[in-house]
Amino acid sequence: MIVNLNWMPAVTLTQDLNGYLLLEDGKTWPGRLAGAANDTAGELVFTTNLTGYQEVLTDPSFAGQIVVMTAPMIGNYGVTPADEQASRPWVAGFVVREMSRVTSGWRATEGLEKYLTTHGISALTGADTRAITRHVRDRGTMRALIASASLSIEEGLERLASHPVMEGLDLATGVSTTEPYSVKARGPERGVVVCLDYGVKRRSLDLIAAEGYRVEVLPASVGPEGILQRRPAGLFVSNGPGDPAAVPGAAETVRAVSDAGVPVFGICLGCQLIARAFGGRTYKLPYGHRGGNHPVRNLDTGAIEITSQNHGFAIAEMEGLAEGAVELRVTHRNLNDGTVEGLAHASRPVFAVQYHPEAAPGPHDSRYLFRRFVEAMDATSAVPTG
Repeated sequence: MIVNLNWMPAVTLTQDLNGYLLLEDGKTWPGRLAGAANDTAGELVFTTNLTGYQEVLTDPSFAGQIVVMTAPMIGNYGVTPADEQASRPWVAGFVVREMSRVTSGWRATEGLEKYLTTHGISALTGADTRAITRHVRDRGTMRALIASASLSIEEGLERLASHPVMEGLDLATGVSTTEPYSVKARGPERGVVVCLDYGVKRRSLDLIAAEGYRVEVLPASVGPEGILQRRPAGLFVSNGPGDPAAVPGAAETVRAVSDAGVPVFGICLGCQLIARAFGGRTYKLPYGHRGGNHPVRNLDTGAIEITSQNHGFAIAEMEGLAEGAVELRVTHRNLNDGTVEGLAHASRPVFAVQYHPEAAPGPHDSRYLFRRFVEAMDATSAVPTG
């Protein structure tokens, strides 16, 4: 990206505004450093969630990204372990208009800024998040840096130039579990669901367990043999960060498990990996879909779902089918930009959605998809022998 240093505004820093946000196109916004207060780089994205900031922070799909919250005040109800979607925050950085100094949540165990400091997450407060969001919508996502006053803009731009871009970047393998683990079924156990972990959120595992299935969570590096030997009733392909085209072996593993007759359900990155498993193609969106208010039409029923989303890549389409994957038909469509939001196989128990039906945070309009997964497993008599 070419940077015109002549139009870059000077960053006016005071004792209260001791840091700034720098974009790779040279645009800057002053603010106050908070949390770990270290210089940090990542892809700049925004999310429109009004609440659920702790779920945002701990969503592995945000790995490698500096997240701008569009809601004007963040942190007023504190943080609690009950809202965490992973064992730690995954965002590269955090930008808010105002971070509440008062914590009034009845479940809160500590304040947001202390939480960020404890986990080494740098934040910038006091920034004009509305202007930042409009800039990203106009110019697309780009690399950005949260920097202290001691770092010059020229030095910051040099750091950004060496920071990797999201295209071609495998982040999913890095956030995946390194060792298999299980989540117990609630009530009588009906069978085993294998989760391919590319950055799964705890809420998804809880919802599958609530249907009576023990969930075996496996690393992203596992092959089809490691999945099939567990004799799964179904395969859940999770959400995750990065470029779906860069995840090694994922498409081949998903295809092999489906070939064995196992029902497959994928969400977010998992939807993109399923598309690629059957010959589809993915591409990067200008600024992605992130937030809890994205309208999606179910093409089979005509119903409109308000969905929770967090993705920067999408599935290419041609005449109602995933481009290059003639076996996959489009089942859901985004009403904001018309992109593909869901797929289903023409003859196999394989389906996926681009959004987050588990929410956390967000509306619960799409929870029915977990019940649909159960129905697909119930209807499938072919269970692999491993």
